[in-house]
Amino acid sequence: MTACCGIKQTNPAPEGAGAFATGRYRNLFAENGHSPSEIQNKVALAFHQLFHGDPTNQKVYYSAGANANGPLAYVTDIKHNDVRTEGLSYGMMIAVQMDKKAEFDALWNWSKTYLYHASPTHPSFGFFSWQAKTNGETVSEFVAPDGESYYVMALYFAANRWGSGEGIYNYKEQADALLTNLRHRSVITGPISLRHDNTNASQTVSAGALFDADHKMVLFSPSTERARFTDPSYHLPAFYELWARWGPAADKHFWLEAATACRNFFPRATDPVTGLGPDYANFDGTPVVTAWNKGAANFRFDAFRTAGNWSVDWSWWAKDPRERKLSDRLQAFFESHGMETYGCQFTLDGKPLDPRHAQGLVAVNAVASLAATDPRSKQFVGALWNTPTPDGLERYYEGLLYMMALLHCSGEFRIWSPK
Repeated sequence: MTACCGIKQTNPAPEGAGAFATGRYRNLFAENGHSPSEIQNKVALAFHQLFHGDPTNQKVYYSAGANANGPLAYVTDIKHNDVRTEGLSYGMMIAVQMDKKAEFDALWNWSKTYLYHASPTHPSFGFFSWQAKTNGETVSEFVAPDGESYYVMALYFAANRWGSGEGIYNYKEQADALLTNLRHRSVITGPISLRHDNTNASQTVSAGALFDADHKMVLFSPSTERARFTDPSYHLPAFYELWARWGPAADKHFWLEAATACRNFFPRATDPVTGLGPDYANFDGTPVVTAWNKGAANFRFDAFRTAGNWSVDWSWWAKDPRERKLSDRLQAFFESHGMETYGCQFTLDGKPLDPRHAQGLVAVNAVASLAATDPRSKQFVGALWNTPTPDGLERYYEGLLYMMALLHCSGEFRIWSPK
């Protein structure tokens, strides 16, 4: 056994003691006194607004015609007027959790139609361009591993909840193929296209798998134009445990080791007092600064998600009690800055950088209550309940985090296991 941050890590049972083993999911809203009908209504209204509300200031999901595979739809980043694999895959995850198969299939069809790289000579072969225009024209052919990870998990859940179909809707086959590439895709050297500011550019890179084989950690990017480092908010140990059980059998031990690597990484990558982590980090947890993101060593927008990742891992698996300490530490920090006034960007030691009280951060801080032990955690659940569904310019990232947080905190973001 190992110890970190004053908490002893025990050797847990193989299936853990969380929702995967028990089938029980905490309903934090019910624990705060809300009725089942209130909770159901709140979740349904948020979904309707973000997926089918007013197109000018509410929704992020837009239909885009059809092709031979059926209807097409995308989720768009309103502020930047583009489409990202992050949003598409989050949208698919929300759809499968809400039992919205039509929306799920339309998003997957758009992803495969416009973003997937089928050429075996392309450095992103087997993956998806992370960014495109709303008309499907690629902006960047690089890969963003957070999107790929959510695609895989959403596809497995779809296969298990609805059953696999044919072609691109053979969810299990698609998930297996993408997961194999995440782990094993060979290195390919070739040109990557970039279209920024209405100009076309090309860059030759060498890129391979999306996980570092030695450290068992997800990469920020597999491409040689960027140094090898990670993004703490990409670490999804709760998903890796499922991939070990449902994915190709040959990779079972790798994914179990990857989950353990995450659990050991989170305490190293977060401040021992504030619990804040950086946007980017080296494999040892130390912050990274890059030429294109000079603030990446601080707690910024990517880093919102990290606490949710370790807290869901505790909720589903309950294998590492250090995750509980991390949630308590982080919530204590935000409480100290005022529950209705804390900002959204900080140095890791807690100096404020942006005073905006971001709805997406309020949402993830409530998810942290799944692992927290201190009674203050109820305040964070209450703050999410009292936060309106995001609209306007910030509704893409804030709204998707908000929607997933509602599902987590209502006990409705579930593991859909094979029947």
